[in-house]
Amino acid sequence: MSHPHPRLRAASIAALACSALSAPALALAAPPQLPPAQPGSFAGTCEDLPARLGGLANTVITASTTVPAGTLSQGGQPIAEHCRVTGRMNERVSPVDGKTYAIGFEMRLPKAWNGRFYHQGNGGIDGSVVTALGALGGGPLTGALKQGFAVLSSDAGHTLAQGGPAFGLDPQARKDYGYAAVGALTPMAKQLIAAAYERAPDRSYFGGCSNGGRHTLVAAARYAQEYDGFLAGAPGYRLPLAALANIWGAQRYATVATGDPATPAGLETAYTAAERTLVANAVLARCDALDGAVDGLVQDTKACQKAFKLKRDVPTCTGARDGSCLTDTQKSVVDGIFKGATTSAGAAFYNSFPYDSGVGGSGTAFWEFTAPLNLDSGAVGVIFKVPPSIAALTNGPAFSLGLGIDQALSELQATDATYTESAMSFMTPGDSDFGDVYRRGGKIMVYHGVSDPIFSVDDTVDWYRHLLANSKGKRSDFARLYRVPGMGHCSGGPATDQADFLSPLVAWVEQGQAPQAIVAQARGTGNPGGVNADVPASWSPSRTRPLCPFPQVARYNGSGDVEQAANWSCQAPSAPTTKTARR
Repeated sequence: MSHPHPRLRAASIAALACSALSAPALALAAPPQLPPAQPGSFAGTCEDLPARLGGLANTVITASTTVPAGTLSQGGQPIAEHCRVTGRMNERVSPVDGKTYAIGFEMRLPKAWNGRFYHQGNGGIDGSVVTALGALGGGPLTGALKQGFAVLSSDAGHTLAQGGPAFGLDPQARKDYGYAAVGALTPMAKQLIAAAYERAPDRSYFGGCSNGGRHTLVAAARYAQEYDGFLAGAPGYRLPLAALANIWGAQRYATVATGDPATPAGLETAYTAAERTLVANAVLARCDALDGAVDGLVQDTKACQKAFKLKRDVPTCTGARDGSCLTDTQKSVVDGIFKGATTSAGAAFYNSFPYDSGVGGSGTAFWEFTAPLNLDSGAVGVIFKVPPSIAALTNGPAFSLGLGIDQALSELQATDATYTESAMSFMTPGDSDFGDVYRRGGKIMVYHGVSDPIFSVDDTVDWYRHLLANSKGKRSDFARLYRVPGMGHCSGGPATDQADFLSPLVAWVEQGQAPQAIVAQARGTGNPGGVNADVPASWSPSRTRPLCPFPQVARYNGSGDVEQAANWSCQAPSAPTTKTARR
């Protein structure tokens, strides 16, 4: 999306689309500066809060209790006293599967309130009310609740106990999962806040990672007037296509697996942990020095894709596979998966994945070999397809390995008399240009691990490029994208994955301080947020790096401790490298 620098007189926005990328730009006036939130105090007690609500439409409050200070902690620090309110909304019996559905939720309301509301988007297929901490990233040291926000978490309208993805048989449960639960929960949460503090929140934020990142961008598209800031991590904004692409990849791995491809362990024989480490090391050999320091991280992702070639840079097996080589067939399969999923006619339907230092990370195996057989099968087969397939519930591996990709692709966009909204409608931001976010002074921050094996960072980069299509190279006034080198899905990988994105977002929304470099830390031995096992022993356990706003990349300045972010600068990706440092 195109946005003006404040000094410019006019601006234009290019439409964002998931599949069509050429909508006309819209002229926009400069947005207002939103005033900062003001703190407030809790009125009465947690226990008498339900009596003070005056009734909430279609809502049952099941409990409202005091949570003493220190009951919860984050980064080794106690979270202050707060109220925990639980309940459910819109309870009903499905006319399709006969099950009882409701939108379950919890809300945590600090006694010392900062005047803000945070809607926590959760991951996977939802189905459980995750503790409302509002924390993101690897081993987070802080989060929304710890900072004094009132935080909401929900199950998005179904429970995993009802059969996991089987909720996809109910059309309304599909919509609730996609977007409608947010539409119902938001006004209820604000009414609850008003009862607790005797006024509405001054500023409202929405955030999450993975499916929670998707929730965030969908909320920005559908409910822009309800929120001021959006924090999307690894946003699977085209989640149905990403899930189908993962199944497509599993089908290709199955052709070179030496074990039973219908089991995760058997499918992994197509591309073992030793072989993935081999590829990661080959990537580093070609790309590590491109940022001026040989330090186990690749900062210049774009340059690396030109420098590294799998078929050339990884030894080809002349005998048995022993982890020191890949066969020609393996190379074709792996490289094809990195290039992106296609139809039988060769048309791309999901994006490429970049080669990066984290391709051998410990989390890769789950997403590459377990998820397509046991998770994506149910999501694609039951939640997304029209009509849904019961076979996906009875034998996920057989469903995935035998799935016709072309037909499934059409079924993700299909509707019928029962399922009147397609997955590509209820799960995605659609053709939104996010103009409503811009016009009200709202801001969007997105971060994504470069080594994410399930949602492609290339896909998010394309989303951002189209968002800025008419900017002529200028930065957006309301959206920033941060890539995290080495990081896998939401956290982990050989990366500096511990960072606070929420505080910079608040400063941007409420103070007009546009975020620049954000300092992130590795989680080595002794980290209070928890140790990341993927951090190499050769790194300082507290290594820091600047995370740079796209398209900038971090480059070593040429002198000083290479482990410290202060000795790195965010520069244009084409900037020349300085003297190379080696760890």
